[in-house]
Amino acid sequence: MNVKARKLAINEERLQKRIEQLAQIGKIGETGVCRLALSPEDRAGVELVRSWMEEAGLQTRIDDFGNLIGCMAGKDDQAPILMIGSHIDSQPYGGQYDGVIGVLGGLEVVQTLNEQGIMPAQPIEVVAFCDEEGCRFQKGLFGSKGILGMLDPMDLERTDKNGITRRQALINFGCDPDRLEASIYPKESIGAYLELHIEQGPILDDAKEAIGIVSAISGPLWWTVELTGFAGHAGSVPMPMRKDALVGAAKVILAVNELAKLDPQAPTVGTVGHLEVFPDSRNIIPERVRFSIDLRDIDLQRRDEREQALREAIELAAVEGGLQFTITEDTNSDPRYCAEWIKAIMHEESSKLGASVRELMSGPFHDALALSYVCDYGMIFVRCKDGISHNPQEYAAYEDVALGAELLYKTVLRMSTSQ
Repeated sequence: MNVKARKLAINEERLQKRIEQLAQIGKIGETGVCRLALSPEDRAGVELVRSWMEEAGLQTRIDDFGNLIGCMAGKDDQAPILMIGSHIDSQPYGGQYDGVIGVLGGLEVVQTLNEQGIMPAQPIEVVAFCDEEGCRFQKGLFGSKGILGMLDPMDLERTDKNGITRRQALINFGCDPDRLEASIYPKESIGAYLELHIEQGPILDDAKEAIGIVSAISGPLWWTVELTGFAGHAGSVPMPMRKDALVGAAKVILAVNELAKLDPQAPTVGTVGHLEVFPDSRNIIPERVRFSIDLRDIDLQRRDEREQALREAIELAAVEGGLQFTITEDTNSDPRYCAEWIKAIMHEESSKLGASVRELMSGPFHDALALSYVCDYGMIFVRCKDGISHNPQEYAAYEDVALGAELLYKTVLRMSTSQ
């Protein structure tokens, strides 16, 4: 990629330094990060980013969903907000860039606007959304769905592996879960949303391209499945008489994998990443198993077909094993397409930078998925080495991150100023 002389408006060195500093909070090993949502590490990260927002001249607040919001005034403060965001919470075995480059890249954009003496036409808000990842309470996009009034009432009662409810975690974080309604944004108050993110896949890296423009986000379907059998002594209950919930779960897990691979050309993916076994003893037949299912596709009809087949596989495993089962739907979203007019701006501005960029879909979901239900949105991807993410080996070159932030800056200029 022949980027013109790399004369960037944004401060590449400042952006790199902040990414490196934030990575020290919750650091695991040499390159990993563990900053679970609403944990002490998450709070420390929020406070550090808040200090940078204030240094950049933004008015800051932490709402009762746990979102950190930095506000830049516009010429018309009654105009719909241009929101830029992502998250700084991580997976338990995560990397330094996932979510972080979107928050700090967005901050770099508005700080550069301030330093250039440019006042946008409308207010701009940079948001670090709470609990995008969903690993602690097995359901993500909490902060972004929260501000839109899209949460399920039971979301506050979900528990982590230590039995702590999200409600209690919010209280521990300094929020008031009884005042969430005051943090919901009025209808039509958000005009557009932009997000910078690492790709978390191999397409850009394989193509040796630093950045790309997102075309759409796959529709995720998340279930919690519970199979219930009957516990017994592992040494004495004959095999034909057993009601082993784990055997049933194993059949379903294999079905998830096989159904996702039915069409080798399709981007369908299916994963079981969380499993709880009760009573969890080597010499007791498992009586109850709870596990997650994550099914995603950009083609909703194909995903619906896989979903129906999966329901049939669960029912068959239950019948064969003499088990009872329940399926709880945690997340269900259609594929969401980026706004054509925002993509057009990104293509034009990337060409001016000397970068010819491709469009690509996102398999992972992002906070943009939630915002897509209330406003137009656009996303920029930055390549990550070998497509590795949700892993301490996650890596994005700082020059690529800076180029992505520069394209974000140019896009914001076009969307929010008349200059």
